[in-house]
Amino acid sequence: MIRGIDVSSHQTTFDTDGLSFVFIKATEGRSYTNPKLSAQTKRARDAGCVVGYYHFLWPGNIKAQAEYFVSKAPEKAGDLLAVDWEWTGDHTRASNGEKDRFIREVKRLRPDHRVLLYCNRDFWLNHDTTSYAGDGLWIADYVRAGKPRIQAKWKIHQYTSTPLDKNVADFENEDALREWATPE
Repeated sequence: MIRGIDVSSHQTTFDTDGLSFVFIKATEGRSYTNPKLSAQTKRARDAGCVVGYYHFLWPGNIKAQAEYFVSKAPEKAGDLLAVDWEWTGDHTRASNGEKDRFIREVKRLRPDHRVLLYCNRDFWLNHDTTSYAGDGLWIADYVRAGKPRIQAKWKIHQYTSTPLDKNVADFENEDALREWATPE
């Protein structure tokens, strides 16, 4: 397995030593853009990491949210895209159908990019009804790295948030991730 992190505007800086990938929060809803998006992208690219972007999904206006996300997330071959499906600050959540529609719309808008679903174990086991994760499941379950407590096949496992969100990806090496990230 290979190692990576995910960051948002809360991380002023981050260490890239030993990392193969970095996911960066790009957008949320239809109006928020991470003010550190450009600087964080540059840092990850300068370190030679595979770069991914994620959108924090709110209920409603799914097509508009997908369009907003792809308008703000940089577009470079081999970049990964993801939807972050969890409780909002208002303790609401996008429905399972909205999550599925968002992934399909982003795949339609960016057909040359892999699109993943990020969610925690509770959402996967108790809110998901279709098991649709686009091109791969990115599961958050704070247990031993690479051992999430689910039966589904996963691509990325977020195993801790201390001191920041740390992940492992189920790829033999960074080259295998790069090859997968660029669909033919």
